[in-house]
Amino acid sequence: MISRTMQDALNAQINLEQASAQLYLAMSAHCEGRSFRGFAHWLRVQASEETAHALKLVDFLLDRGGKLELQAIMAPPTEFGGVIQVFEQTLEHEKKITARISALFELARSEKDHASEIALQWYVTEQVEEESNVGQIVDQMHAVGDQGGAIWYLDSRMGKRGKG
Repeated sequence: MISRTMQDALNAQINLEQASAQLYLAMSAHCEGRSFRGFAHWLRVQASEETAHALKLVDFLLDRGGKLELQAIMAPPTEFGGVIQVFEQTLEHEKKITARISALFELARSEKDHASEIALQWYVTEQVEEESNVGQIVDQMHAVGDQGGAIWYLDSRMGKRGKG
């Protein structure tokens, strides 16, 4: 059986993952509205991944005898600036998620909840990959700027991302 403290923390993370999915979907629509269909696609796949991350936590919580307690999710913004700013904001958001996952991992460790610690290890590893991928995109965008053919080339490449 999972502790109430861990249950509450996992529920908070589930809601955060769902909020992340909403944020990335809003960012996708923002990019689509500016004809950056590749970046829009990349962000839509990212939104889908965030939902999958939430569902993985839901399954874990329920498997441990916990209770799912969903909360209302605030609507994300609808404007994010230029496409470089979108991905800079994505990187900052992923860093916040990493901090939250680290805190969850530390909570599991402090409670000697080995099952949660092991389950959360996947998220720790996933966040390294998330930050690295988005960081590379931001670096490439800074290198080419948001004007001219190079940004459209990057947009084309981002459109090739497979479904998460």
